[in-house]
Amino acid sequence: MRQIPGANESIPAIGMGTWITFNVGGDEQLVAQRTRVLKTFFDLGGTVVDGSPMYGTAADVIGEALDSLGAHDRIFAATKIWTGDESETRQEAARSGRRWGLDQFDLLQVHNLLGWQGHLETLKQMKANGDVRYIGITTSHGRRHREFAQIMEREPLDFVQLTYNVLDREVENRLLPLARERRIGVIVNRPFQGGSLFRRFQSEPLPDWVGEVGVSNWAEFFLKFIISHPAVTCAIPATSKVEHMKENMGALYGALPDADQRQRMADYVRSL
Repeated sequence: MRQIPGANESIPAIGMGTWITFNVGGDEQLVAQRTRVLKTFFDLGGTVVDGSPMYGTAADVIGEALDSLGAHDRIFAATKIWTGDESETRQEAARSGRRWGLDQFDLLQVHNLLGWQGHLETLKQMKANGDVRYIGITTSHGRRHREFAQIMEREPLDFVQLTYNVLDREVENRLLPLARERRIGVIVNRPFQGGSLFRRFQSEPLPDWVGEVGVSNWAEFFLKFIISHPAVTCAIPATSKVEHMKENMGALYGALPDADQRQRMADYVRSL
């Protein structure tokens, strides 16, 4: 569990993303399968589910799954505002709420800084009115880090979401230290580089010392590297398979690497 900076609340360090994986339209078989994935996530201690209106039908599938599981009270629901119309913040949040089957989101984030000035002003008002609990901004793929840092420096953000993994480490230079300084929670997207880390390394052996850091598979290796950074609050890997969800959630348990061990993990990956 990780405490949300500046709040008297903790969330599990492994959450769940829904980009691509939950965008399955109305196919009943696929929706049922994603519902099993979500059930596994909850059963193994997860709460944080992240979505966006740009993820196709993912929001509707989440809503169906929550209804099937009767799990509306088990979720820390995070979605994004994704519209160029800066006057549509509340309407976008309301539409997403209907799709998820929720009266209120725990976290609303401005997606990839689209229209962030207007949206963030409205989100601040919504938070003050009790219409949302936390607010934030997102980026991915290493985009617009300079502007991102400037917003972090001057705006009262609860969370930022950004890309970080054992190979994509640019945020260690400025954004992660700034988040600690400003007491902003950090949600990490693309922890597996959209699956490319598995395609690149899954045929390689894990080092013989991984037991020291509580790792038994590559998913735990990649995720424990991320969540052991002191600035990181939660990582949100996405998967469509129950077995992969079990591997992801294994990172919630057991030892975490210290700073020296994290460096050793990064060095090992770079050596392959």
